[in-house]
Amino acid sequence: MSHKSQSTRRIFVWPAVIGVLGAAGLFAALLGDGPWDALAWIGLGAPAVLGTWGLFRR
Repeated sequence: MSHKSQSTRRIFVWPAVIGVLGAAGLFAALLGDGPWDALAWIGLGAPAVLGTWGLFRR
């Protein structure tokens, strides 16, 4: 049995993307109303969808 090692970039890219989206959503929620609310929904909704996607994938 052979174990194939993955690069650090490949391991941490998706958690970093999810973290950046969440932080951007929180920041947009603090900035104001109107278009900022839409950005906040996207920024906070995308990590929620990506986080639960793995549960329902199988």
